[in-house]
Amino acid sequence: MPEDMRRNSRKPREGVKLIVGLGNPGSQYEDSRHNAGFKVVDIISARYGLRFGEYRFSSFIGHGKIAGENVVLAKPLTYMNRSGLAVNAIVSWYNLDTSNMLVILDDIALEQGRLRIRAKGSDGGHNGLKSIIDTMKTQEIPRLRIGIGMPNPVSDVTTHVLGRFDKEEIPIIGESLLRAADAVSVWIEHGIDRTMNEFNC
Repeated sequence: MPEDMRRNSRKPREGVKLIVGLGNPGSQYEDSRHNAGFKVVDIISARYGLRFGEYRFSSFIGHGKIAGENVVLAKPLTYMNRSGLAVNAIVSWYNLDTSNMLVILDDIALEQGRLRIRAKGSDGGHNGLKSIIDTMKTQEIPRLRIGIGMPNPVSDVTTHVLGRFDKEEIPIIGESLLRAADAVSVWIEHGIDRTMNEFNC
């Protein structure tokens, strides 16, 4: 039986928390500002030993438990503008309510190093989140935004987000990525309201 048919014959699992880090695949994008979501998911993976052992749903997938909860980590490999295709497939397979997923992404509108967690809202001009909202046809998608700051006057937005952090920016963004991973842990264990109270500033 073809693999897709075997997948469709399985009963989707419930009681799963999905953490999606947004980014672009490929070594040329690995350390770009736009891949902050990938970086946070990598930190979570290393911190809790949730290894990426599968390629499914056009994503790298990891499984494990955090604070007693079943957790799926995902890094969509569809490129940012088509992230919704991968995320929708994962959500459908696991039969998830969107309240049980958290999308992690960069945000040029936030001061570098700041975090902002919301339970729902618009895409804020982020193409990855826009793709997810458009594909899933809902804005009720919890998200964790990581501030990467606006480009300087001589840079356009695309150059800025696809570029690497400057040397002086690395300590700031490194700390914010660790704090973002802490926020993910609080979200898993205590939910969105407590996470917003603790990490929005």
